[in-house]
Amino acid sequence: QVQLVECGGTLVQAGGSLSLSCAASGRTFSSYSMGWFRQAPGKEREFVAAIIWSGGSTYYADSVKGRFTIFRDNAKNTVYVQMNSLKPEDTAVYYCAASRFRSPVTLPGNYGYWGQGTQVTVSS
Repeated sequence: QVQLVECGGTLVQAGGSLSLSCAASGRTFSSYSMGWFRQAPGKEREFVAAIIWSGGSTYYADSVKGRFTIFRDNAKNTVYVQMNSLKPEDTAVYYCAASRFRSPVTLPGNYGYWGQGTQVTVSS
Protein backbone atom coordinates (compact mmCIF):
# COMPACT_ATOMS: atom_id res chain seq x y z
CA GLN A 1 0.00 0.00 0.00
CA VAL A 2 1.26 3.43 -0.96
CA GLN A 3 -0.18 6.75 0.13
CA LEU A 4 0.72 9.86 -1.81
CA VAL A 5 0.42 13.47 -0.72
CA GLU A 6 1.09 16.28 -3.15
CA CYS A 7 1.85 19.85 -2.24
CA GLY A 8 3.11 23.03 -3.82
CA GLY A 9 0.17 24.05 -5.98
CA THR A 10 -0.65 27.74 -6.02
CA LEU A 11 -1.43 30.73 -8.22
CA VAL A 12 1.46 31.86 -10.38
CA GLN A 13 1.86 34.31 -13.23
CA ALA A 14 2.53 33.17 -16.77
CA GLY A 15 6.24 32.76 -17.34
CA GLY A 16 6.83 31.91 -13.72
CA SER A 17 8.09 28.75 -12.08
CA LEU A 18 6.70 26.34 -9.55
CA SER A 19 7.83 23.14 -7.93
CA LEU A 20 5.44 20.41 -6.86
CA SER A 21 6.36 17.61 -4.52
CA CYS A 22 4.74 14.30 -3.73
CA ALA A 23 5.61 12.46 -0.55
CA ALA A 24 4.98 8.73 -0.45
CA SER A 25 4.48 6.45 2.49
CA GLY A 26 5.83 2.95 2.63
CA ARG A 27 9.24 1.35 2.48
CA THR A 28 9.06 0.23 -1.15
CA PHE A 29 8.93 3.66 -2.77
CA SER A 30 12.12 2.99 -4.70
CA SER A 31 10.48 0.09 -6.53
CA TYR A 32 7.69 2.25 -7.98
CA SER A 33 7.72 4.29 -11.11
CA MET A 34 6.19 7.67 -10.39
CA GLY A 35 4.14 9.90 -12.63
CA TRP A 36 2.55 13.30 -12.68
CA PHE A 37 -0.78 13.81 -14.39
CA ARG A 38 -3.08 16.80 -14.61
CA GLN A 39 -6.73 17.45 -15.20
CA ALA A 40 -8.23 20.75 -16.27
CA PRO A 41 -11.95 21.50 -15.88
CA GLY A 42 -13.98 19.70 -18.52
CA LYS A 43 -10.99 17.74 -19.77
CA GLU A 44 -9.68 14.24 -19.29
CA ARG A 45 -6.75 13.51 -17.05
CA GLU A 46 -3.57 13.73 -19.09
CA PHE A 47 -0.02 12.53 -18.68
CA VAL A 48 2.58 15.13 -17.75
CA ALA A 49 5.79 13.36 -16.76
CA ALA A 50 7.08 10.10 -15.34
CA ILE A 51 10.26 8.68 -13.90
CA ILE A 52 11.00 5.00 -13.58
CA TRP A 53 11.82 3.36 -10.27
CA SER A 54 15.60 3.73 -10.64
CA GLY A 55 15.41 7.32 -11.82
CA GLY A 56 17.33 6.31 -14.91
CA SER A 57 14.64 7.22 -17.41
CA THR A 58 12.17 10.05 -17.61
CA TYR A 59 9.26 10.70 -19.92
CA TYR A 60 7.43 13.91 -20.75
CA ALA A 61 4.34 14.99 -22.59
CA ASP A 62 5.18 17.03 -25.67
CA SER A 63 3.33 19.99 -24.18
CA VAL A 64 5.74 20.25 -21.23
CA LYS A 65 8.98 18.95 -22.73
CA GLY A 66 11.78 21.41 -22.16
CA ARG A 67 9.82 23.28 -19.48
CA PHE A 68 9.14 20.63 -16.81
CA THR A 69 11.63 18.36 -15.07
CA ILE A 70 10.70 15.34 -12.99
CA PHE A 71 13.11 13.93 -10.43
CA ARG A 72 12.98 11.79 -7.35
CA ASP A 73 14.76 11.37 -4.06
CA ASN A 74 14.31 7.77 -2.97
CA ALA A 75 15.92 8.48 0.38
CA LYS A 76 13.12 10.95 1.10
CA ASN A 77 10.36 8.93 -0.60
CA THR A 78 9.55 12.00 -2.64
CA VAL A 79 9.07 12.81 -6.30
CA TYR A 80 9.15 16.34 -7.64
CA VAL A 81 8.25 18.19 -10.78
CA GLN A 82 9.92 21.50 -11.48
CA MET A 83 7.77 23.59 -13.78
CA ASN A 84 9.28 26.56 -15.61
CA SER A 85 7.93 28.98 -18.20
CA LEU A 86 4.41 28.26 -17.06
CA LYS A 87 1.54 29.01 -19.39
CA PRO A 88 -2.17 29.58 -18.68
CA GLU A 89 -2.87 26.24 -20.38
CA ASP A 90 -0.88 24.54 -17.62
CA THR A 91 -3.71 25.39 -15.23
CA ALA A 92 -5.06 22.16 -13.78
CA VAL A 93 -5.20 19.93 -10.76
CA TYR A 94 -1.93 18.04 -10.68
CA TYR A 95 -1.83 14.47 -9.40
CA CYS A 96 1.07 12.22 -8.62
CA ALA A 97 0.72 8.49 -9.01
CA ALA A 98 2.68 5.32 -8.36
CA SER A 99 3.06 2.37 -10.69
CA ARG A 100 4.70 -0.95 -9.96
CA PHE A 101 5.94 -3.11 -12.78
CA ARG A 102 3.48 -1.79 -15.33
CA SER A 103 4.16 0.01 -18.56
CA PRO A 104 3.95 2.24 -20.43
CA VAL A 105 4.19 4.76 -17.64
CA THR A 106 2.37 7.34 -19.75
CA LEU A 107 -1.01 5.65 -19.25
CA PRO A 108 -3.02 6.53 -16.13
CA GLY A 109 -4.52 3.03 -16.11
CA ASN A 110 -1.10 1.61 -15.25
CA TYR A 111 -0.98 3.44 -11.94
CA GLY A 112 -2.43 1.83 -8.88
CA TYR A 113 -2.03 4.64 -6.38
CA TRP A 114 -2.98 8.29 -6.66
CA GLY A 115 -2.66 11.38 -4.54
CA GLN A 116 -5.48 13.78 -3.84
CA GLY A 117 -4.20 16.43 -6.24
CA THR A 118 -2.97 19.99 -5.90
CA GLN A 119 -4.30 22.98 -7.82
CA VAL A 120 -1.99 24.94 -10.10
CA THR A 121 -3.39 28.13 -11.58
CA VAL A 122 -1.40 30.15 -14.09
CA SER A 123 -2.66 33.65 -14.70
CA SER A 124 -2.09 35.47 -17.96
